[in-house]
Amino acid sequence: MNLEDFFPEINEIEDPDLRNNTILCLQGAIEYGGWSYQDLNDIPFTLLANIPVTLVQHTRAVTQLSIAAYEIFNREYAQHFTLNRDFVVSGALLHDVGKFLEYKRDGDKFVKSSLGKILRHPFSGAGIAGEYDLPPEVVHIIAVHAHEGDAGYRTPEARIVNHADFMNFEPLRDIYKK
Repeated sequence: MNLEDFFPEINEIEDPDLRNNTILCLQGAIEYGGWSYQDLNDIPFTLLANIPVTLVQHTRAVTQLSIAAYEIFNREYAQHFTLNRDFVVSGALLHDVGKFLEYKRDGDKFVKSSLGKILRHPFSGAGIAGEYDLPPEVVHIIAVHAHEGDAGYRTPEARIVNHADFMNFEPLRDIYKK
């Protein structure tokens, strides 16, 4: 198996260098976090109880929704501005890359790692992304996709990924709230 089997949206990135660096970043985070490809089918996207959605499922849904939003913006507003599709796709695929460092398996459950207890995934994700020659615009998307980015500037591409993320998280949180 390779990462494209888990994240076929990787192939939506047209720039070969950005595609390759996105793959390398994912691989690096998986390895640094001590995970294997077999673990990818089990890692939850949130540590909130009772939400049976994996990080892979969530990442793919956020990426697909981000691509759809980009397509609508590009179709309806292209005469006013241009967004960078590759930044949207790479940023969406990597928005939660820090969770590979934030989480660990503890027996049959998942908990915060020692790093995750002091550094949330937007920070660790931006840090690891910086090691893989990703453009600052993609690192920015990772850094500001969650509430940590609410008080500052978000590029339009980052805003798309931020909203796609919360459009996925909030309904699931509310559906499975007990």
